[in-house]
Amino acid sequence: MYSGQTVFSQLTSYVPIKSFRRCVKRYRGDYKVQSFSCWDQFLCMVFAQTTYRESLRDIEACLRSMPGKLYHMGIRGKVSRSTLADANENRDWRIYADFALILIDIARKLYQDDDFGLELDETVYALDSTTIDLCLSVFPWALFRKTKGAIKLHTLLDLRGNIPSFVWITHAKVHDVNILDELIAEPGAIYIMDRGYIDFSRLYSLNLSQATFITRAKSNFRFQRLYSHPVDKSTGLRCDQTIVLSGFYASKDYPQKMRRIKFYDADSKKHLVFLTNNFKLPALTISQLFKCRWNVEIFFRWIKQNLRIKSFYGTSLNAVKTQIWIAIATYVLVAIAKKRLKIEQSLYTFMQILSVTAFEKVDICQLVSERQYKCLYDHNSSQLSLFDL
Repeated sequence: MYSGQTVFSQLTSYVPIKSFRRCVKRYRGDYKVQSFSCWDQFLCMVFAQTTYRESLRDIEACLRSMPGKLYHMGIRGKVSRSTLADANENRDWRIYADFALILIDIARKLYQDDDFGLELDETVYALDSTTIDLCLSVFPWALFRKTKGAIKLHTLLDLRGNIPSFVWITHAKVHDVNILDELIAEPGAIYIMDRGYIDFSRLYSLNLSQATFITRAKSNFRFQRLYSHPVDKSTGLRCDQTIVLSGFYASKDYPQKMRRIKFYDADSKKHLVFLTNNFKLPALTISQLFKCRWNVEIFFRWIKQNLRIKSFYGTSLNAVKTQIWIAIATYVLVAIAKKRLKIEQSLYTFMQILSVTAFEKVDICQLVSERQYKCLYDHNSSQLSLFDL
């Protein structure tokens, strides 16, 4: 019988504790704290994320029901909803943002050799955002419409492992294209984005940084064709052109040549027009890369369904950002454990197993093993079969 750590402790054993303490020290998170440290807060919030706790009262009730195991889970301070609420309200959210970025760096190194469907040496990113609705009467600082509140989660997703490499939380009124000002472009990387990110001056900055962008053209896009290249129309390609922008302001914002590719998607029965500054990759590869952008949509759907980022434990901006960043850290931590333990099940399945076994003292590898357990029935029992009635 396994008599070691609880499942939750095995998961958190992959946390680089020294890095976490450096983040806490950077923002003086434990200054004048006597009993409930930032580490206690982090563990409680990770527990809430992995076990789908709905409220602070829910977290308190579950953790207090196992007082003998809290110490072995790493929680030293007394857990109460008021203490946790105060911690989320007052402790700087940047502690957990910085620490999540450290976990992201670890995870990206683990997943850097993973295949995402195309054989490319370059790092490929998908850029998009999602809106998280909030009740305006409860979150008055998140004004979006007259009667609606919301925040926006901008994410740059590394397609190798589907790890978010960059996250930016803003008010919902902030336009998606503004995130391009916050990005530090990686030379040689490929950035895939929808047409909401079209701003030719910003795209030109990506081009000057020697990064590749792939985006869709808008319907009113004006250009002048310079060259046409042969394409195999049986693959869905319709044209591959070298163009320059013909609009007065657009031509000044992006003075160099650009590539225009038209592709017919048989599944959606739509013609898609792509713009890119990459003239080396085959036109069909460009089209296939844009299809990979859907991974970031799947990521948003996954975290909204499996993590607590739609209902919040606090109402202040600091509490909301703290919860979102710890949710991202939880996602990445589970991905790290999955990779290091060489677990073949999906991340969803792994999370479901963790959610119901947090307090169990069972080896994680044993929990996720696909062994077939046979149930032995007593055929001499006097219990009637359902079909004998």
